[in-house]
Parts: sequence; C-alpha cells; structure tokens
Amino acid sequence: MAHIISNDCIACGTCIDECPTASISEGEIYAIAADTCIDCGACADVCPTGSISQA
Repeated sequence: MAHIISNDCIACGTCIDECPTASISEGEIYAIAADTCIDCGACADVCPTGSISQA
C-alpha cells in the first residue's frame, strides 16, 4: 500500500531525495504516485512535519 502526504506538508523537499523510486512530485503540497511507491517508508522517516503516512 502506498504512502500519502497530508495537507500538513510544507513542501520542504526533504522527502524527495529519500525516495528510491522517484515517486514524489513537487507542488504546493507534494504528492506520492501510488503506482510506483514501493511502501519503503523512507520519505515518512525524514518528514519534519509527520505529513507522510500509509494510505
């Protein structure tokens, strides 16, 4: 199951470099592509606001 990013995202960019499948896209609030996310949790581990969780 893919991870999701909540509205608490501050678009800091910390998670992007951690994603091994480049599944995170930038924007006002970042988004994770469910079809390429491998559910490793690397992004959630580094998120300073705790905005990333399992869907």
